[in-house]
Amino acid sequence: MEAEKLIEKTIVFVKDVLADAEGGHNWYHIERVWNMSKHIRNREGEGDLLTIELAALLHDISDAKFNGGDADLGSQLAFNFLSTLGVKRETAEHVQTIIKYISYKGGFPQNRINSIEFRIVQDADRLDALGAIGIARAFNYGGYKNRPIHDPSIPLQEYGNSKAYHKSDAPTINHFYEKLFKLKDLMNTKTGKEMGLERHNYMLQFVDTFYKEVDPKNS
Repeated sequence: MEAEKLIEKTIVFVKDVLADAEGGHNWYHIERVWNMSKHIRNREGEGDLLTIELAALLHDISDAKFNGGDADLGSQLAFNFLSTLGVKRETAEHVQTIIKYISYKGGFPQNRINSIEFRIVQDADRLDALGAIGIARAFNYGGYKNRPIHDPSIPLQEYGNSKAYHKSDAPTINHFYEKLFKLKDLMNTKTGKEMGLERHNYMLQFVDTFYKEVDPKNS
């Protein structure tokens, strides 16, 4: 099957799977990551385009946050889907591995994959957690989970492992310190680092304004 047709069929599949997804992890998140992945690939000048596009499109079809905690389900579903389309096994397995290890997981490093395709798609996904979009997604997810926006009685936390990170129900503003502000230093590509820093600085301004509005003494 030609690459263009593969992408078309994958888009249809992803839109169907995510039809009722939470607003920060729906088709429009996928579309942004897909477009950003292509942008980074063009800027970096390397990476197999088909692998990058398929991984970006399929990376969130079953997020562990929404499927009961099964961290392997999404990558397996992606592999099964690509196999039904007749995608080369090598490509399908590469996409599967990218999806399996793409998520933040509390910032704990992994050493199972470091291909340029993985680095590009991971950067694109992390960039969507930064800047104006990242702020919007953070508070949307916090509302979805009925978490407080801000609660000064709940301190910031450092998590001992990825399981503890995923179990956290801390206020959304804490999430900026516990994850979002760390992302700029975890970017893989030159393009990702440059864009990550710009979006990071935007979030710093937002949080500074947030605390000034919470308490006038901070002004």
